[in-house]
Amino acid sequence: MADVLPLVEARLRTALGEPDAGAAVTFLGTDRIEVLRFTDGTAGGTDKGIVRYATLGMSAQPMSDPTAVVADPVAGPRAELVLSVRPGAADTDKVLRPLAVLAASPQVEGLVVAPGASLDVGEPLWPGAPFTSVLVAEAGGLIEDLELDAPLDPVRFLPLLPMTPNEAAWKRVHGAAALQELWLTSGTDLRDPSRKSVPLD
Repeated sequence: MADVLPLVEARLRTALGEPDAGAAVTFLGTDRIEVLRFTDGTAGGTDKGIVRYATLGMSAQPMSDPTAVVADPVAGPRAELVLSVRPGAADTDKVLRPLAVLAASPQVEGLVVAPGASLDVGEPLWPGAPFTSVLVAEAGGLIEDLELDAPLDPVRFLPLLPMTPNEAAWKRVHGAAALQELWLTSGTDLRDPSRKSVPLD
């Protein structure tokens, strides 16, 4: 069976250009997770001035139902995580390790990461960040799903939207769709690394 990660890396490069930095983290009992930084906007030249951080390694194994007695080595959803921020206002490069922690969570904690989920790292995503958690958004916008040979599930590239603690608490009550609608109607710049919480009245 083909190694998935070279295909994933090729898809990232096609969509985002060449990475200009990266870091690799290996946690005890897990596969190596890389986080790549892309600063040139998309390959088509749009969206300049956005820094994107993408994980590479999470999709090497399918995510399995944590209640399953034995994890299926083939079937199951596969994903990588993508975070987009505006550069310059904060030291967002420090997000590399928290992103690697989140990408390792399916192996470490048996999580199935899917759109609508909240992921919490328990500390600021980068120094001084008002966010300790992220909302997992729907895939398919920035980077198309990577189809794999059957019976493997496609690799989905899931955007991460940073949440303040107040927003995360509000989302637990009202749901992910309601929070995203609130961000939209409030004109929230979700790529601002130092933005304030959206008004939750």
